Amino acid sequence: MIAKTQYKLSATDLELLLALVRGGTLAQAGTRLGADASTVFRAVQRIEKGLGQRLFERSRQGYLPTDAMHAIALHAERIEAELEAARATTLRAGEEVSGRVRLTTVDAVLRGLVLPCLPALAARHPLLQLELHATNELMSLSRRDADLALRATAGKPPDHLIGRLLGHMDFVVCAGKAMPAALRKRPLAQQDWIAPDEAMPQHPSVVWRRKALPKVIPRHLVDCITSVVDAVRSGLGVGAVPVFMLPQEPQLVPISEPLEGCVSELWLLAHPESRHLRRIAAVYEHFATHIRPS
Repeated sequence: MIAKTQYKLSATDLELLLALVRGGTLAQAGTRLGADASTVFRAVQRIEKGLGQRLFERSRQGYLPTDAMHAIALHAERIEAELEAARATTLRAGEEVSGRVRLTTVDAVLRGLVLPCLPALAARHPLLQLELHATNELMSLSRRDADLALRATAGKPPDHLIGRLLGHMDFVVCAGKAMPAALRKRPLAQQDWIAPDEAMPQHPSVVWRRKALPKVIPRHLVDCITSVVDAVRSGLGVGAVPVFMLPQEPQLVPISEPLEGCVSELWLLAHPESRHLRRIAAVYEHFATHIRPS
């Protein structure tokens, strides 16, 4: 591809290219931009023709950025961050923080730690809008799929992200009050277990149980920790539950001490180029102050 004239990338071009890098497909890029896939397709063709080089390799997986596109994306992200920072500076010092902040976390952290602290955040910043995603898949802060992440991990987060350790998460084995008291007293190895084996084989509670109770085969398998909590509450059996969820679950009865070696760290993560933006900084600091898993 040979450019007939010297093509100059515009801010609109960079926004579109960045959306395609992050989305990976024409449809996803269109969703991010509020445009249809055909519009994105024509724009990419126009830009590539103008530059005289391919910026994406087409594949069954979607649009894969070339080395040149990766380099352009780095500049585009910095420009995006500077534009957002410039917009933030136009706000008066006393003006309300506003805008949308996207958070990704896991189901148990959302239910047990995030939701209880949101009323205070809403009262303090009534113009803020939160978009909450509870998923076991790690949404990418680098691709701007989310602005903030609350993640349980066994080690330090990636160096390219800003992170704050909020605390450690312990687990205890619980039964429900719906289970007869005599059954709750049975040894753990003789209980009916509820566990997320198939969905989360590396979860600390699964790793612990396989080591401490190797002969136990769970009676019920679920796809997330909140489903473990719900099933235990109903009296179906016992399961390992995060200690931080117990204050909100009066129908659960701990039948063990905190499990030795069954622990996770909870990290609050942000991208360094967006962490300083007022709306993101406000939510970041609120979570850092109010969320205490242990």
